Amino acid sequence: MVTTTTDGGVHHEEHPDLRVVGLLTFLVSESLMFGGFFATYLFFRAQNSVWPPEGTEVELLVPAINTVILVSSSFVIHLGDKAIKNNDVRGMRKWYIRTAIMGAIFLLGQVYEYMTLGYGLTTNVFANCFYLMTGFHGLHVFVGLLLILGVLWRSRRPGHYSASKHIGIEMAEIYWHFVDIIWIILFTLIYILTLF
Repeated sequence: MVTTTTDGGVHHEEHPDLRVVGLLTFLVSESLMFGGFFATYLFFRAQNSVWPPEGTEVELLVPAINTVILVSSSFVIHLGDKAIKNNDVRGMRKWYIRTAIMGAIFLLGQVYEYMTLGYGLTTNVFANCFYLMTGFHGLHVFVGLLLILGVLWRSRRPGHYSASKHIGIEMAEIYWHFVDIIWIILFTLIYILTLF
């Protein structure tokens, strides 16, 4: 936006980066969708005296390991953001590669969990909610992984990212933190609360 000052000079105001505004708007809409899933899950849980229903035991070890990996990856990706702000493209790549590996391990852990559960999507309402919420979250992890790989691919070009030009890196990090926050809520609802 350009405005004229009282002495006739021109003053340029800073605008928020619309790419970041778009990402944040998208994440708010995704939060609302996950909020609907969480509310539905809690509604069904309140309606049933036994939760989860018999025959749908919840395994805690693999999801707990997955949680440690995914939450740790948020700290790792942040180190990549700090590196690029110090104009260290090589350091950013190192931390983003590690984050991508951690994200892939999380997804493999989720696939392993699905293969060993012993119940399917249509077994009962708990299983349906479980697969819907964890699967939708897994899709978001996969998209985040693609964003991270995209950042790594684009970082091959000299000068593409620097201390003054790193919006793509920040957006990938924001998205990854969102994925982690959603997982913490999911883990608490599905795994921790079923213990009580």
